[in-house]
Amino acid sequence: MRSCKKNVSPPARNLESILSVAVVIPALNEEENLPLVLADLAALPDGGPDRVIVVDNGSTDRTAEVARAGGAEVVREDRRGYGSACLAGLARLRADPPEVVVILDADYSDYPEELPSLTGPVLRGEADMVLGERTTRALPGALLPQQRYGNALACALIKRVTGFRYKDMGPFRAIRWSSMERMAMVDTNYGWNVEMQIKAVRRGLRVREVAVGYRKRPHGRSKIAGSVRGTARAGLKILYSVARYRE
Repeated sequence: MRSCKKNVSPPARNLESILSVAVVIPALNEEENLPLVLADLAALPDGGPDRVIVVDNGSTDRTAEVARAGGAEVVREDRRGYGSACLAGLARLRADPPEVVVILDADYSDYPEELPSLTGPVLRGEADMVLGERTTRALPGALLPQQRYGNALACALIKRVTGFRYKDMGPFRAIRWSSMERMAMVDTNYGWNVEMQIKAVRRGLRVREVAVGYRKRPHGRSKIAGSVRGTARAGLKILYSVARYRE
């Protein structure tokens, strides 16, 4: 028997829900914070991003297990370094690339629910790269003095070599996939963000910064800002990276 139900065309979907978004999350020993990040991503409208890839950067805890339990794909990258982890995530995506790739930390300092404010301008064709700028809305104590100083120094140096004034070097960022490929990223460590922000200007990308929230990580301490050694190493790498990628 034929159904008497009328054929009704499905409602038109928003362009931003049609084009694909993939999130790459570098993670090192984040078994406690990572589930919070993944839960917030899954709670986004329309089920969140199309793909979430957690790059386990040599963890000795249950990071990989909780990532899979949270619905993420897991890539193992034993070569330590933030840039190494990001590159491994991009390599996984290359066979079936998204429209937009988002880089998001695993420590739950950023607010994953703000992802649409970064991806929106890219998906609408208004920008090629959108950076989450933390300095305006960070909660008290979330950005340590050495982080604020390092950000200000890096941004000043980038302006000196490119003429473009960034406000922050925050890790939460959305980039059009084709633009990411044009940048041909190579840095394997703390210079990743510096390289990207210099190359974005050099390649003529349309760059936008959007103020985002930032809080203290719920568990553990930062691998960089949480120690004098980490802060010093990051600072030296920033100086080196500005000089390396200035041309």
